[in-house]
Parts: sequence; structure tokens; C-alpha cells
Amino acid sequence: MPIKINGKNYYRTAEVCQMAGISRATLFRWLKEGIFSESEHRDRRGWRLFTEDSIAELKAEVNYVGDVPLDTRIILCYT
Repeated sequence: MPIKINGKNYYRTAEVCQMAGISRATLFRWLKEGIFSESEHRDRRGWRLFTEDSIAELKAEVNYVGDVPLDTRIILCYT
């Protein structure tokens, strides 16, 4: 259930993860690695609050399909 502050909806971490279809561990790893930008807003307990715009960005990251650089591919050879 979103929190409404100054007419704008904010969502907590668990809600955002459910909406994006990822685990909390994945979200926190992406935040730590800089794949997804840290939330700009927190409630009085220090919990992250995400806007609908940041949720859209997260969903775009979840659905991103890109090329894997050649140097990071694993080549398996069976003998």
C-alpha cells in the first residue's frame, strides 16, 4: 500500500520488489553495485521509499536484455 506524501505516492522496499518481480536480495545487490540508483527518500525509520518513476526504472532494468561482452563469456569445451 503506497504512502502518500505531499500528493505523491511512495512505496516501500517489499512492495517495489513484488511489483518488479525480484527479491530483496537482488534489489540490495543492485543498489550496492550501482546497477540501480539509491532511493532519494527515506521514512523516519530510515526505510527506503521509492517513487513510481524509480519503480519504472527498476522494471526497465529487470527487463533489460543486452549483449554479453566477449571477455566475460564462459566457453565450455567437452572432451
